[in-house]
Amino acid sequence: MKLRVLYHGHCFDGVASAATFTRFYQQRIHPAAEVSYGGLLHRPGNILFDRDMFDGDENAIVDFKYSPSEKLTWWFDHHQSAFLTPEDEAHFRADTSGKKFLDATRKSCTEFIADVAQTQFGFDAEPIKELVHWAHIIDGALYESPAQCVELKESALQLMQVIEGTPDESFIEQIIRDLTQKSLNEVATSAEVQQRFQPILKLHLETLEAIKRKATSQNDVVQFDLVEEGFEGFNKFIPYYLFPEATYTVALTRAPQRTKISVGSNPWAQRPRRHNIATICERYGGGGHAVVGAISFAPDEVERARAAMREIVEELQTG
Repeated sequence: MKLRVLYHGHCFDGVASAATFTRFYQQRIHPAAEVSYGGLLHRPGNILFDRDMFDGDENAIVDFKYSPSEKLTWWFDHHQSAFLTPEDEAHFRADTSGKKFLDATRKSCTEFIADVAQTQFGFDAEPIKELVHWAHIIDGALYESPAQCVELKESALQLMQVIEGTPDESFIEQIIRDLTQKSLNEVATSAEVQQRFQPILKLHLETLEAIKRKATSQNDVVQFDLVEEGFEGFNKFIPYYLFPEATYTVALTRAPQRTKISVGSNPWAQRPRRHNIATICERYGGGGHAVVGAISFAPDEVERARAAMREIVEELQTG
């Protein structure tokens, strides 16, 4: 019996969701299942799934958009932008399997899976309560302060940076497998995770300095473009660490797979959020949550992304 679990790649909640679903499946559905994993990323043109991804006897997607594939058995998501098309949503609404679930009010997909598995399938979620707790904090941006998530003193936040920053997919898969057997703290403080964290921390501090140089703040919106600096991503709370008065952030980065606009809102803002960020991102082919979202363009579409970024900044500044 082979189970394929597809999850939101390079995302703490995605990894935690994959581990949580695996523990549930092996405890309550098929204890002897052979599990394989695949990380999913948002790509330009919303071409997100390849048919050969669904190569298990059962196939699951967690913390990522819906696929109408007849081979998809299980699905859990908590994003407002859960569907690529109205037809996909209609396909989900018509499903009667009792194995596909959506709740856009949930702070984390990990918490959602644990709750559904516990209440509907008798899963014992007690051993993973620490993992559920931190997924809730990290994906829900429920930090005590910007300093907590930028200074990265807690081991769970160090693991988050490793998951987001390592390009080694096999190592991320090993983290998922470890989380199905060990506590979050054991995994986060392991020698290999800590060894990988040190260069990521160095890059994180360099990114902090780059954002400090490049970012500008006007009318509640912080904006910066890191394409020329070569940074493929950044800790999304750095802008609020540097500009605590800001309500929104709009940033541009580029990686080999895509050019990306990241749009976020400050959980500690003095002036409350006035826009649904997922709705804004959806207009450009992206999506996310009401409080945070992103848009993917092709790697060579930097100028197109910059034009979209200017429009988004103007909307957030004047709305």
